[in-house]
Amino acid sequence: MSKNEKSVKSTLLDRRSIRRYERETIQEEDLQFIFDAIRNTPTSYNGQQFSVIDVASQEKKEVLYGIIGQKQIKTCNHFLVFCMDYNKISKLAVAKGVDMPPFTDTMDGVTIGIIDASLAMMSAMVAAESCGLGTNAIGYARTANPKAVSEILNLPKGVFVVCGLAIGVPREMPDLKPKMPLSAIIHQDCYSEDSLVETLAAYDEDVKKYNATREGVKTDNDWLNHILGYYSEACKYEILKALKEQGFDVKK
Repeated sequence: MSKNEKSVKSTLLDRRSIRRYERETIQEEDLQFIFDAIRNTPTSYNGQQFSVIDVASQEKKEVLYGIIGQKQIKTCNHFLVFCMDYNKISKLAVAKGVDMPPFTDTMDGVTIGIIDASLAMMSAMVAAESCGLGTNAIGYARTANPKAVSEILNLPKGVFVVCGLAIGVPREMPDLKPKMPLSAIIHQDCYSEDSLVETLAAYDEDVKKYNATREGVKTDNDWLNHILGYYSEACKYEILKALKEQGFDVKK
């Protein structure tokens, strides 16, 4: 294991998104540990409805950067693309002459694939961070141009990009971003809205202060308007169309 190995507590509570990386190569034993952690991810039914594309080729990273537009894709050491994957089980079903139910045409089927891929990405993130590496999840790998990314990665029908993960030796250590207080996240026995708006308003101000005083680029963004801006932009994405092009015809 890496000489920079961190405790579980430090790995989880000191985590931050890293967008600048050293040119240093990830140690092979650390990379294998990350892959083993991905493989051991808990999944729905143990169906393992996910696959990961490890993009280590600098040429391919540059191409993906040109489409997705996130610089850390080309500067990280490995760019992992996490996909939901029903192609594998479909292929085996055909080979064994077993009927494949139209599970990919249901919202639950898509949800399960997304959950499995997301859990696998979190496994990779925790494993990488525990080795002293930096990571950055990139959702634009899914939304920027689904068709082009699918073609570059040679994704067959039944496979769809969920998220990308940049991994490398960190060149920066940015300030920890403020998170919501536990009272807005952990609900005891049932969902509670007691003092919720007041709690969120105070958090909104905390984020605004952080953005105005943090190291690096400073802004006057609060949490609410910043996130709603992302929602507005995301309303333009045609993900349902992209899913259909990859063989997911969601009907119920």
